[in-house]
Amino acid sequence: MKKRALLVLLWGTLLSQIALGDSSKLSPDLQGNNLPPKINVIVQRTPPGLVQQVLNLVGTILQDIPIINGVLMEVTPDELEGLSNNPNVTYITPDRPVAGSYDHYEYAVNAPAAWSLNLKGSGVTVALLDSGIANVPDLPRPLYRQSFVGLQGDPYGHGTHVAGIIAGNGFSSQNGSNMFAGIAPGVNLVDLQVLNASGGSSDSVVISAIATAISLKNQYNIKVMNLSLGRPIQETYLLDPLCIAVEQAWKAGITVVVAAGNGGRMGYSTILSPGNDPYVITVGAMKPMDTDTRNDDLVASYSSRGPTTVDGIIKPDIVAPGNETISVLSPGSTLAGEYPGNIVPPSSYGLSGAPAYLTLNGTSMAAPVVSATAALLIGREPGITPDTIKARLMKTAYKVFPAQSTVVDGGVSYTDYYDALTIGAGYLDIQAALGDHDTATRPALSPKANYVQSTGSMYMASSPVALWNSSAPWLNTAVWGSMVMAPTSGTSAMWGTSVLWGSSAMWGSSAMWGSSAMWGNSAMWGSSAMWGSSAMWGSSFDGDGN
Repeated sequence: MKKRALLVLLWGTLLSQIALGDSSKLSPDLQGNNLPPKINVIVQRTPPGLVQQVLNLVGTILQDIPIINGVLMEVTPDELEGLSNNPNVTYITPDRPVAGSYDHYEYAVNAPAAWSLNLKGSGVTVALLDSGIANVPDLPRPLYRQSFVGLQGDPYGHGTHVAGIIAGNGFSSQNGSNMFAGIAPGVNLVDLQVLNASGGSSDSVVISAIATAISLKNQYNIKVMNLSLGRPIQETYLLDPLCIAVEQAWKAGITVVVAAGNGGRMGYSTILSPGNDPYVITVGAMKPMDTDTRNDDLVASYSSRGPTTVDGIIKPDIVAPGNETISVLSPGSTLAGEYPGNIVPPSSYGLSGAPAYLTLNGTSMAAPVVSATAALLIGREPGITPDTIKARLMKTAYKVFPAQSTVVDGGVSYTDYYDALTIGAGYLDIQAALGDHDTATRPALSPKANYVQSTGSMYMASSPVALWNSSAPWLNTAVWGSMVMAPTSGTSAMWGTSVLWGSSAMWGSSAMWGSSAMWGNSAMWGSSAMWGSSAMWGSSFDGDGN
């Protein structure tokens, strides 16, 4: 009886351990007791190539995702726990929902300098991962279309607007008082529809589209990928399946441009995934202020800020115009129906007929400005690499800003500080970028910020792969110029005239911020942090023009 009781006890203990699963392999949003009866998960595995052999014990395989060495599965919570104990499984995440992030902008970034050189991005193809591209006169017919959500055209209206910022030819306004053309009207487009009619998607859908873009790269000369979408960060970019996928595109020679997100009013650390990946170019939004000059432009209060959660990567990398942006309308689309006041009447630019343009706000509108700029650089210099493009844009960015600005919306005041976590390396300047000829010899990864809670200070650290050493790209030049890192850092420049990419860490032992910085008692790290029940991730949040 004693032996039997002991066996029962041991068997019960073993079952308990199996049921608990290996929590280190489960993403934070898969740990808890509130999981649905069935859940779609993305399972990363090792070694590559094993699907049924590794994963045939539990769940239902829905789709192989070789680009991230993973598979999409449907499992129950019990099966999920068993799956986490499989020695060939490395990490498991939900198939998370992804959504789209929501004139004068051409002049604010000095686009006419490119046009004067007859640079329009001709021959370069931009892959647009968005809600589709409508068949309208203002846009070129895509070289290739594929829907990953089973729709045609652009029922949501987001992708057409983004495409117009990149490649719009201004056809519907060419005889009017204003011509609403894009930055690079000579580029080709590949339409990879990942957002549905409500602007929603999922990780697996976006990852599939990224893999398709990579596979079509040589056939259609895809050199740039625009992702005006994102979702909250749940884990390090090293494990995030979206980040792993965009890195594969970058390493394949595609310049990946991602919207930062529209959560800036919630404070710092509001960058979305995959904008948290240090490889990609992450773009925040500026307000052109209804003037052609950029001297009066201000950062949009909704533009998401760094550092990224979990990893502390300094983002965004750069800012570009994204507020009150007029671009191409997808007739009958969801956005046109939800925001009829944003439809631009033809009479406003001296024409008649059906409306052809829509005004939208957000980092979604800023990202394609940078994507188009990348196409211009590639059109002039076909062999340029994604790392060189990123580093040139950051190095040459316009860096003259006020110390702070304030906007009042709905009776609430929002103050923005022009630090590197808000505006990155500065404001996109196409003319300056075209005038630069430096070449990156190392990966141009976004740097990492280290916060020391005991002293309330933050330090700039080496990038994740030691970018800041003697063989790095911009050895004798400062990327951020004399711009201060944060409003409390006084007159001390972020880099100033000191060597940015020297052999020693760019900050050494001197703190980037003092004890009175934003990392003090009222910081996001405290009990009133942004991750409470009123967090920014609600379904109704977007940029509202401020």
